[in-house]
Amino acid sequence: MLELARHFYDVAADRLRLQEPMRTLLRYPKRKVTVEFPVVMDDGRVERFEGFRVQHHPIVGPTKGGIRYHPKVTLQEVEGLAVLMAWKCAVAGLPFGGAKGGVRCDPTRMSEGELERLTRRFASELSFMIGPDIDIPAPDVYTGEREMAWFVDTISMHHRGQFMPGLVTGKPKVLGGSEGRETATGRGGFFVAQEILKALSREFEGVTMAVQGFGNVGSNMALFCHEAGAKIVAVSDIYGGVYNPEGLDIPKLKAHVRETGSVKDFPGTEPLTNEELLELDVEVLVPAAIENQIHEENADDIKAKIVIELANGPTTLEADRALYERGVVVVPDILANAGGVTVSYFEWVQDRAFWFWSAREVDRQLARFLRRAFRRVWEMAERESVDLRTAAYMVAVARVAEAARARGLYA
Repeated sequence: MLELARHFYDVAADRLRLQEPMRTLLRYPKRKVTVEFPVVMDDGRVERFEGFRVQHHPIVGPTKGGIRYHPKVTLQEVEGLAVLMAWKCAVAGLPFGGAKGGVRCDPTRMSEGELERLTRRFASELSFMIGPDIDIPAPDVYTGEREMAWFVDTISMHHRGQFMPGLVTGKPKVLGGSEGRETATGRGGFFVAQEILKALSREFEGVTMAVQGFGNVGSNMALFCHEAGAKIVAVSDIYGGVYNPEGLDIPKLKAHVRETGSVKDFPGTEPLTNEELLELDVEVLVPAAIENQIHEENADDIKAKIVIELANGPTTLEADRALYERGVVVVPDILANAGGVTVSYFEWVQDRAFWFWSAREVDRQLARFLRRAFRRVWEMAERESVDLRTAAYMVAVARVAEAARARGLYA
């Protein structure tokens, strides 16, 4: 992830003719923090955990990014995700720098009490660098509303007990969470899908789509596209996939998943693997699962004309080049999945004003932000004769560099 982020940054910096020291300034994060801390487990043992937080340049505003719990979290992974978040915020036009955090642990083997003690201790360790005007965490892998509630409560206690709802996003609504947060990334992907099809003079009604990954993001994207008239012919999850060339009934499929825990064995469908789904003859492919799903070995077998990246980094560098050479249009992750952080921005704005919006208003503003972001990227791609990924990075880097030049260098 870090290698990819730096590669595409360098490509954009070259095309923008970014000069030193600006190029070096924006290439590397401002702050990388590693902490080790003890947690008392339910059986009385004391275990030590390692956590990370990386902030990538608060040039246009505070940094923003999620916190993940996973046994394989590393500082390098967190740094790469923080850099990606910086460019994602910039391409969406948000007043944030990028950030990411994580704790190396296995949350599936921990009780609720252990997770609460871990979260509160981690929040305490980071309290000097977290705040609504400094750095704003959010949920990520294996974290959610519950962890964000613990996080905001802990740091609020460090500030004379003053409750600061804008300190995190992705909170429960009763604590200042926003309407539309749970569906934001999928709905944002739907708005981007509408824009790319319009730009390519293709009708949305009847367009064939396959979605790899039927979690929160992929399932909501599929639902919104289905409701707008697209034909979702295949979806998959970690257990496998289902296919129907006549189109899937997405509301019924979501109900099936709630009952069984998987898309497998959905009535009226044929089984297929995640790998087979990627190679289906559809107009639009939506990788919404994990990174590196489209790679050098299968890039030539991708038949879709449009790839909309809802996952972070689903396409490797070699595959990206191969798809571009074949004329496949790839809408990059820093644009396609920016809906989540955009609605997080809306939550932060609402918390600062203590004025909360309806779900309809959230969706209206999300459409406005992402359609505007898409137009900027599309215009850059046409003007510079580059692919959409390069164009997105150019839009993002140019915006942050302009702000950095305007602020000047404090010495």
